Amino acid sequence: MQTSQKHQSSSGVHRSLHQPVQGIESYCLPHIQILDNNTCSDGCSQGTSGDSQTYKEQFYTLESSIATIAYDSSSAVSISSNRSPLTPLGSQSYLSDPHQSPDNAYGSPMSRSSGVDDGNKFIYKLRELERTLLEDSCSCCFQSGAHQGISAQSRNWMEMIPGLNLKEVLVYCAKVVSEGDLLTAADLMLVLEQMVSVSGEPIQRLGAYMLEGLRARLEFSGSKIYKALKCEQPSSSDLMSYMSVLFQICPYWKFAYTSMNVVIGEAVVNEPRIHIIDFQIAQGTQYMYLIHALAKQHGGPPSIRITGIDDSQSLHARGGGLDVVGTKLAQVAATCNVPFAFHDASVSACEIERKHLIIQPGEAIVVNFPYVLHHVPDESVSTSNPRDRLLRLVKSLSPKVVTIAEQESNTNTSPFFHRFCETMDYYMAMFESIDVACPRDDRKRISAEQHCVARDIVNMIACEESERVERHELLGKWTLRLKMAGFTPYAMSPSVTNAVIAMLKEYNCNYRVEDHNGALYLGWINRHMATSSAWR
Repeated sequence: MQTSQKHQSSSGVHRSLHQPVQGIESYCLPHIQILDNNTCSDGCSQGTSGDSQTYKEQFYTLESSIATIAYDSSSAVSISSNRSPLTPLGSQSYLSDPHQSPDNAYGSPMSRSSGVDDGNKFIYKLRELERTLLEDSCSCCFQSGAHQGISAQSRNWMEMIPGLNLKEVLVYCAKVVSEGDLLTAADLMLVLEQMVSVSGEPIQRLGAYMLEGLRARLEFSGSKIYKALKCEQPSSSDLMSYMSVLFQICPYWKFAYTSMNVVIGEAVVNEPRIHIIDFQIAQGTQYMYLIHALAKQHGGPPSIRITGIDDSQSLHARGGGLDVVGTKLAQVAATCNVPFAFHDASVSACEIERKHLIIQPGEAIVVNFPYVLHHVPDESVSTSNPRDRLLRLVKSLSPKVVTIAEQESNTNTSPFFHRFCETMDYYMAMFESIDVACPRDDRKRISAEQHCVARDIVNMIACEESERVERHELLGKWTLRLKMAGFTPYAMSPSVTNAVIAMLKEYNCNYRVEDHNGALYLGWINRHMATSSAWR
């Protein structure tokens, strides 16, 4: 599998990881204070979660594990870093505002997603939907999530559970699902229910959500369950809290914002008028930092105009439309004496046309795609190919620079079984990276994974065709697509790499960054997780 191969870092970047970095503090994203005073209820740690708790050697289903967790209303909505917020260290900080809320982190690294009893509602909603769907289908093998009968083979597996390898059972279950062996798959799902846990080891937590995806796919109900779950989101304040957890304990969004802001700042230096078009502006956090940095550039601040394109999850998390973002950014610009204007395009990325962008003569145009292009359907989904149409439209604007951050995973056109294995490999690395930052039984961490990550996993496993919106591609594939649209690579300067390296010092040492052919790769141990590239 392409994305599971080990990529060696260049010698220059490798050396820079172990040497002091001078003069790049201003590019780094400090730990910003969000909502309250605690990111994880039991404290975040750079060590393994095993250091902070004794793991109970038990196996739980999704339902039983949720039932054993005491959800506390006062702590379930209180999310922020327990570290002191840092003040800007340089005169020109592209990510330096210590009091702003973060964007959605992984509705999507990433990719495209009530109240205090969030975990229960998530699981109960799945079960309720499954029961409803199955009552209308006489061909299904399950009712209320359980198989009607247990085969002799299943009983044998149940007896061997303590000695079974969870990852191998998941892969085998996916294989028989892909082959249409429903009875064997039903037996294996009974076994898997006893092996997974939302508060267990990374593979147990990931397995809980992959099992839900397998069950939904087997019951031909994946798209219906996914659609219904999207309509049953937590309250906006709770969803923002869950996003805040991932934003604080994982560097995936900070990697994108840091690298993109440095590239943009260098591309528009000395430009008097700048127009930034962002295709997933979310809460606008990235530009709070960029405005501060551009205000300090030699020769005085430029005039900045930002066009925001919205997405449904960000809309819900904000609790309002893009006017909320525009007002917030205008306030930031006013404190910096930066001439500022905000434009709400009020149209999805798939439907955007040139007329929606209000291009004005004399502006230096910048286009930003933060973990969003993989949500735009391509030729494998629609003959109209919205993905290539969008890229050609952007190219026609003659932008100074186009910045793109994407998850480094290959799930777009892969057949089901290969996609399942790739999803497992990618999210296993992500769950491991989360595991070193929060205790396994942390309530907020559980809620963040359920509401910000599980939806993506279920969608990739259970849904097909237009219902599958999570369609990641490797940077190599993006490169081919962008070149066909007329783009050429815009090489990132060493300042971009150094800024990301400095940002990663606040995280576990297993994170790494590589500069490869002018693009940056963010990795966890030997797995590439995200890329940041620039084009023109």
